[in-house]
Amino acid sequence: MSLSPAAERARRQVLSPIAAAWMWRTLPLAAFAGLRVVRLDEQACVVRLPGGWRTQNPFRSTYFAAQAMAAEMSTGAPALVLLREAPASIAMLVVGLRASYTKKLVGTGTFTFEGVPALRAAIARSAESSESQAVTARSTGRDATGEEVAEFEVDWSFRRRAPKA
Repeated sequence: MSLSPAAERARRQVLSPIAAAWMWRTLPLAAFAGLRVVRLDEQACVVRLPGGWRTQNPFRSTYFAAQAMAAEMSTGAPALVLLREAPASIAMLVVGLRASYTKKLVGTGTFTFEGVPALRAAIARSAESSESQAVTARSTGRDATGEEVAEFEVDWSFRRRAPKA
């Protein structure tokens, strides 16, 4: 990923083994759940969601909300990094979420988003326009064997902020 120095620093921070400190400060619920960005490059972002008592529901599978959090992070982490290189201040907001669950997730799962170029394009368009730019980001959840367990569509909106007076 060809990134500006500020964006590359943000990417390394998100991937760093000490990212937990950053997560506790900015995303405490994700930190408590044990989410971890394990890959973030020009094409994809992968987030690991651990199994266990922090993410388990009463049926001994992974709580749907923990899966949604991992899916959102897999689509939002690349956007946060890409915002660091935007030529203007850009606001980002989740405006929609759809999910389908195909199999019970028991234990550790991974959530993969493979649309980083689309995010980059939307952020670039939003920096050039006063109009909001929307992107539907698809994240696929898989269990430890690689079998698909869920698919999420996270609708992101990017909009250039008005300059401060």
